[in-house]
Amino acid sequence: MQNTNSTSLYLVIAFAPLVTAIMAGFWGTGFLGRSVSRRASHYLTIAGVFISFVCSVAVLFQVLGGDGFDGTVYTWTLIGHTPLEIGFLIDPLSALMMVVVTSVSLMVHIYTIGYMADDPGYQRFFSYISLFTFSMLMLVMSNNMLQLFFGWEAVGLVSYLLIGFWYTRPTAIFANLKAFLINRVGDFGFVLGIGLLFAYTGSMHYSEVFQGAQKLAGTSFPGTDWQLLTVAAISLFVGAMGKSAQVPLHAWLPDSMEGPTPISALIHAATMVTAGIFMVARFSPVFEHSDTALSFVMVIGAIGALFLGILGVIQNDIKRVIAYSTLSQLGYMTVALGASAYSAAIFHLMTHAFFKALLFLGAGSVIIAMHHDQDIRNMGGLRKYMPITWITFLAGTLALVGTPFFAGFYSKEHIIEAAAAADVWGAGFAHYATLIGVFVTSLYSFRVYFLVFHGKERFDTSGHGHEAHAAHAEHDEHDAHGAHDDAHGDHHHGGVPKESPWVVTLPLILLAIPSVVAGALFIDPLLFNGYFKKSIMVLAEHPAMAEIAGEWHGWLAYGLHAFITLPFWLTVAGLAVAWYCYLVNPSAATAIRKRFSGVYTVLENKYYDDWFNEQVLARGARWLGHGLWQGGDRGIIDGLVNGSARLMGWFSGVTRYIQSGFIYHYAFAMIIGIMAFLTFFVLTVH
Repeated sequence: MQNTNSTSLYLVIAFAPLVTAIMAGFWGTGFLGRSVSRRASHYLTIAGVFISFVCSVAVLFQVLGGDGFDGTVYTWTLIGHTPLEIGFLIDPLSALMMVVVTSVSLMVHIYTIGYMADDPGYQRFFSYISLFTFSMLMLVMSNNMLQLFFGWEAVGLVSYLLIGFWYTRPTAIFANLKAFLINRVGDFGFVLGIGLLFAYTGSMHYSEVFQGAQKLAGTSFPGTDWQLLTVAAISLFVGAMGKSAQVPLHAWLPDSMEGPTPISALIHAATMVTAGIFMVARFSPVFEHSDTALSFVMVIGAIGALFLGILGVIQNDIKRVIAYSTLSQLGYMTVALGASAYSAAIFHLMTHAFFKALLFLGAGSVIIAMHHDQDIRNMGGLRKYMPITWITFLAGTLALVGTPFFAGFYSKEHIIEAAAAADVWGAGFAHYATLIGVFVTSLYSFRVYFLVFHGKERFDTSGHGHEAHAAHAEHDEHDAHGAHDDAHGDHHHGGVPKESPWVVTLPLILLAIPSVVAGALFIDPLLFNGYFKKSIMVLAEHPAMAEIAGEWHGWLAYGLHAFITLPFWLTVAGLAVAWYCYLVNPSAATAIRKRFSGVYTVLENKYYDDWFNEQVLARGARWLGHGLWQGGDRGIIDGLVNGSARLMGWFSGVTRYIQSGFIYHYAFAMIIGIMAFLTFFVLTVH
């Protein structure tokens, strides 16, 4: 790449959100005074993200024109002859990610004005989400593994702060600790992967690491016959399993719903959970040399795509259904990575960012109207009260289920086809898992849609009905912080739902547009016209996308052909089942649940994953720690080490009596010693 661009533009993109986050955080929360008011905090942070967005779009057009950049902007320190640097890699992959991150973040910032209107932590929240944007930009723009790791840990830290934003709620504190600890497990693998690549290539810089990857393809891991790159790739992917919530490191993501709805949209759509997908795509030159690693990636993704999606069918919290949808869709992206269809994974990441942000923000609009009751069983018939939220939520739902011509259709269908065309081990399982996942996605998506917007009204308008449902709601989020009135009415009272204010509905409309048209507009350049050829490497031995490209005849023909394909009819089947069970004959769902009560219990307990983590892993860790304390600290250190110290103290105490200070005592001791020595000598010689 040629350094044809000024680094100033890239510095503005990355650091504009950081500067405004610092201003809102330090001068808006009382830390250094309160010179930044509530209104100023949102103006500042929105301006910072808007500047990043506009500049990112400009960079994308420069990249489309053939420009690029790969260089260092600051050398932090030297370790031996190895520089640790801050630098940017601006290529088609990073340019696209920058636009996705900043555009979705901008919508979330605007939406937050309405959603968090009366929260006492208003300035703090804007500071956090702006800091989140900076962290993700540093991650996707990095040109070296050190900066990648900085961004990686920074998004983890800010997600911890945001999930536990309402820090007086025990459930929020439990959820952010859970996210933090599970990600530490993944990050341990991530550090191992980075360390291995650094140790064997001698560089942190992407280009040098990727050049060295081919030479390492035949190298074995010391002391084994394992391929070194396989170990490094799987270690890196363990990090992605934590950040992008893949089985079994997925349990933190549904609990992250304890954070405010805007951050749910930001985490799930454009920042933290997409980091792992981006990282694997960026490291395609490493993963391509290991079929074992690709198989591992594909099978893990397929399990998540199907089985975590099934959990969404039984959820009653509107945000948790969408959270399990995110887990499933991340599984689809991971399947694409394992099939060497990296471009399809990034394409689905992009479309998913738009429609998943739309669904989360739409859910937030519904939650506002329902006075912060999140239980979909207490909703119904909202379509006539909230027309903008209804139509935009429907657009997001149609995109999610893969309705022909909607954005999600073009990206998800190509992942299913890539799994079918892949020739690595596990591809067959992945293909069938993603196919069945189409039905599951349609079922839980339309279940939410019908229960919320159609059917009879199940909410109370008299002002007496919702207190009993506090367990399902974000009910006491403001009360816990000393604010008693929501911006949209006192949430302890009923009332007829009404459409949310424009700061909430405008982002919904702006996100609905790409959720509908982005697939058709961008599929040709992103998948078939070589947009990613400078960013992503695919070996000839992995021909899945090449085979699909041979049958491509344009977005219109592809959309029309979809009506005779199996995925379309699986989508229709999911819609029909949801329509019958939740609108026509609601008792059918109850009957099915009773008939399959054993299966329902397993699903309700989330396959006992949380139980295993808490009762086996956590208890085992505590038992091990207790054993090391009793055996190590008390037994060895206190017993032997400190015991030897006590022995020496006793010996010193005895010898102290010999040291009287009188010279004749010392002379007497010397005479006795000489006599003893002579006696021993005489007796042993004879």
